[in-house]
Amino acid sequence: MSAGRVAARCALALALAAACRGEPAPEPPPIRVAAAADLALAFEELGRAFEREHGARVTFSFGSTGLLAAQIEQGAPFDLFAAANVAFVDRVVARGACDGRTQTPYARGRIAVWSRRGRVAPPARLEELADPRFARVAIANPEHAPYGQAAKQALERAGVWATVAPRLVQGENVRHTLQLATTGNADAAIVALSLVSADREHPWLLVDEALHAPIEQALVACDGGADRAGGEAFARFVGSPEGRAIMRRHGFLLPGERLDEGS
Repeated sequence: MSAGRVAARCALALALAAACRGEPAPEPPPIRVAAAADLALAFEELGRAFEREHGARVTFSFGSTGLLAAQIEQGAPFDLFAAANVAFVDRVVARGACDGRTQTPYARGRIAVWSRRGRVAPPARLEELADPRFARVAIANPEHAPYGQAAKQALERAGVWATVAPRLVQGENVRHTLQLATTGNADAAIVALSLVSADREHPWLLVDEALHAPIEQALVACDGGADRAGGEAFARFVGSPEGRAIMRRHGFLLPGERLDEGS
């Protein structure tokens, strides 16, 4: 029996014992979700909607997909892993940390170039990041962040990687990358569209998806947490009509949609 199921049974036993003594039952543990940093805005909204509908609390740990995968492999107590790259889901499944039978694609991500209004003239094309006015350009670390990998590929295919590379500052994950630009530590940042699609104050430029490999995102239930069934319920909610509508609002292309439908 998995550690997560043992913990869940123990929690149930404690609740029953408390009920027999006339004590209030302890609050059940939250559903714990490890989620790629690009999901922060979308999943926070999904979590609120899920709690209203199901009465169950969801907590999120957002970070770079590669680092979250490593934590899960080392036994971190998560019920669900939502990755920004399906390859990392394949990895945790292959290493026995999560259940491949629950693996499901849920989105395809896009990247955008964001800059703070008034700092520099925003780029009209990705190639303009080679211009000297962009003294520092932020991307997520390509070693473990799928959106950083996509940013690097796009700069390479646009023919400006050699020029931009010496000016790069790297974020731990795509949210940190955006923070580098919002705080003035970079003149522009290549980030997830989902983090900036609702921004009407600062300029951003959608990057042509042909410039990088598709950012295919998948999720999978894991046994490290205390409520795997809750993790699976949240995964189903992400794929529900309400969940898909929320994901779409945050700039994601969804399974079964063409690019012209999701843009």
